[in-house]
Parts: sequence; structure tokens; C-alpha cells
Amino acid sequence: MDSLNDLNMASVLYFGPYAFHLRQRLILDGDRPLRMGGRALDILQVLVERAGRVVRKEQLIALVWPTSVVEEINLRVHIAALRRALGDGENGQRYIVNVPQCGYSFVAPVRCDSAAQVLFEGLQTPRHNLSARLTPVAGRDSLVGGLVRRMPLCRLMTVTGAAGVGKSTVALRVAELLLQYYRDGVWQIDLSLIDDNTPLLDHVLRTLESDLTGLSTRHALLILDNADHRRDACRAAVETLLDAAPRLSILATSREALQVSLETVQCVPPLAIPKRSAGDCITEAMGHSSVQLFVSRARARQHDFRLREQDVKAVLEICRQLDGLPLAIELAAAQIDALALVGLQAQMANGLQVLSHGRRTAVLRHQSMQAALDWSYQRLSEQEQRALQRLSVFKMAFTLEAALAVISCPQLASSPLAALIDGLARKSLLVVERGGSAGRYRMLNTTRCYAREQLDRSGEGIELERRHARYINRIRQASCVHVLA
Repeated sequence: MDSLNDLNMASVLYFGPYAFHLRQRLILDGDRPLRMGGRALDILQVLVERAGRVVRKEQLIALVWPTSVVEEINLRVHIAALRRALGDGENGQRYIVNVPQCGYSFVAPVRCDSAAQVLFEGLQTPRHNLSARLTPVAGRDSLVGGLVRRMPLCRLMTVTGAAGVGKSTVALRVAELLLQYYRDGVWQIDLSLIDDNTPLLDHVLRTLESDLTGLSTRHALLILDNADHRRDACRAAVETLLDAAPRLSILATSREALQVSLETVQCVPPLAIPKRSAGDCITEAMGHSSVQLFVSRARARQHDFRLREQDVKAVLEICRQLDGLPLAIELAAAQIDALALVGLQAQMANGLQVLSHGRRTAVLRHQSMQAALDWSYQRLSEQEQRALQRLSVFKMAFTLEAALAVISCPQLASSPLAALIDGLARKSLLVVERGGSAGRYRMLNTTRCYAREQLDRSGEGIELERRHARYINRIRQASCVHVLA
């Protein structure tokens, strides 16, 4: 009798500290039953009965929902719930792994109740520690493909971009696609989760289970996520690693470049948003990645949601207001149940308030746009914070000349102010628009709402609005004089 038949005939399956009573549809942790939904139990049974083998997503959906049309997002939600219930990933325990582009595999040893027979001894330790993505990557095929092609040719790639633009998502997708390329594996470290007092290089070496000497022959990819959280320590660690390990590649995510030798920088732009001249055609609207993401996330919250012709204008305007930022779009779409589309569009005028309810299981800075922007703002110097606040009076793109004329003050003299503005652009808090005789800067709407709240708290908002209005009038008058002349 083969292992699969043994598993099918068993009434109790054992893995880790758990006993899975198949007939009673009950999982016990010792004598304590685990609370788990029926679909999650169905998924677990399919995976455990095929332990050690990859079960394709399509097959898993067909077995668990044989009479229903179900989207992949439903499967991912239940897999995530399963992992939480089993403590997957805690204290070194690993049960279910995602096999990129394929499906899922149950990797823990499994025993049945007939003389405690061992039916599956577990897979070889995976050559990666990548977390499973709970949502698909939207609108990034070209960017991801380019990075996959370039990574084997460069030692250090830093992916930069604004808060909520999806830097970590892009890096994780690139890492998944390169799993087969790096012989000694792909390893991810989130620097935002490491205590400031922890020596970063030591932490990296522990993760890689190596010392610097052993690392010299390793052909591996190291993902340093949120490198700006400990930028100075990260720069020092990266320089040491690149010198000691010539076959090690590093992919970092950060809101600004690390400025280390051998560094290649790739900026992640917002998703494509429709122009204001775009029509009401559903097909044309769905050609924009920001709209695709909104519709996908709205459907995950409201299964019967579909983009109707009368809704196109509202969805286009929401995506424009959110500047195509994936995190902002996801947070907005999460409100579709509570507010409906019309209510959601109306709430856009309330700034960041509508973007304050995200996934409770996400890291704190991804649970709201406020938290994501707090994380950047709190790492600015006092002068940088003041400059960002005052620049929020510009609702449109502005030149450096305009900024110096409107927001300079005794604390922000012209020469240091120009350097501060350039620094805010490097930190992805301002967008630089090239072209024409002079470059222009622009603040994303979400950033501007955040900075304006800080400005209003400072009590300087009204005076800055007056200065901005006077400057605009002077420019208009000068333009009229020029035309008349």
C-alpha cells in the first residue's frame, strides 16, 4: 500500500504538535481544539493527504470548491488563515509553502495512527525564507521582468520609491522568479523588524547560517527589505558583504538610494492612471493597472462587484486621487462594503481618513497610509519636516524658484532650502518632473494631505496660503506685461 493510500485510509493524521481527526473534522493541539473554518479544513486535508507534493492552485480550488466558480484570492485568504491557526513560521515550524507559479505543498512530516507509521518525512529544507504573497502583483510585469534580467549581472540593486508604491512586493516577486537561478538560495531580511541595537551584519550572517569566510563561495541572493529603516548600518553591512562574498547579489528596498559603490538604482513608479481626458469605456479603463488593482481588490471584498459603465468615472477619479499608489488603492477598495462606490468617491475629499483601515495582519506601516507616511516623516530632520509641511501649499507641480519664493523663512534660508528640497526628492517624498527649461517638483496627493495636516497643526497654513496667492498673482501680472510688451 503506498503512502497516499495509507493517508486516505487513516482516521487520524499527526504533524507537529497536532492531531487531525479526519472523520470528526477536528484538529487538536494536545487536548485543545483549533478553531478553523470548514474551507480551511478542506484545504488542509487536501494538502496533508498529498504531503511532499506540489498541489496546483487550480487543482486545489477544484477539489475544495467542486461546484462553485472561485477566484484565486479566496484560496489565498484561506491559506493565510490556515497558516495563522497552525502558527506556521513561528518558532521554526513550517507546514505549508508556496511554490511560485505552481501551487502549495505541505512540507512537515506526517504520521498516521496505524502503529504511528511515518508516511512523509518532510522535504529538504527550502533554499529560501521568502514569505508567501497573499495577493497577486498588478501592473509590474515589465518592471519585474527587467529586474529579473539585470539582477544576475549586478551585485547590488536598490529599488526605491514613495511610501505605498509597492517596493517590497516588486522585490519579493523578483526573488520568487530567481529561486532556481541562485544555487545557494534566496534569503529575505526585513530591517524594519530588527531592533536598532542588534548588530545588522551579525543578524544577516545568522540568517544565512554562515560566517564571512563561508559566504565567500556562496551563490545566493540577499533581499534587504526596508533598508532605509537602518540606512547607515545597512550601508556598512552591504559594503562588507560585497567585499567578502563575490558571488552574493543583494536586492535592497528603500525610499532612497544607499549610495554604496556598485549600486544600481531602480525607481518603482506608481501604477498607470487614466488621463483626465479618458472616456467612460470599460475596456479602456481596465487597460490601466491602477484600475485593474482597484477592481481586483474590490471584488475580493465584495464578490459580486464588477465595473459597470456608470461606475467608470468614479473609479477613474478615485485612482487619480490616489496617484496610482498600490497601498492607497488597496486601502480604498477595502472600504467598498462599508461605503459603496459613490460614498468612497465622496470620502476622497477627507484626505487620509478613508485610507485608515487596512489588513490587521499587515505590518503596522502598511495598515494605513497615515502609518506609512508617519514612518517616512519621523525620519526627517526638523528642517526637512518644516520644508515638507510648507511645500504642501502647492497643489500643482512647482519650480525651485517658486518654492524658494513662497516657503522660505528665517529657519529655511534659500541656499539650505534648495538642498532640503533636493533631499526630499531623493527620499521619494517629492516627484521630480523632467523636461522643459527647468525641472519641476510635485507632491503626491496622499503625501500632500499628510503634510498639510502637519502644516495646519503648526498654525502657519493661512499665512503660507496668502504668500502662495501673492506669488501666483505676481507671476500672472509679469506674464501679462510680457505679452503686452
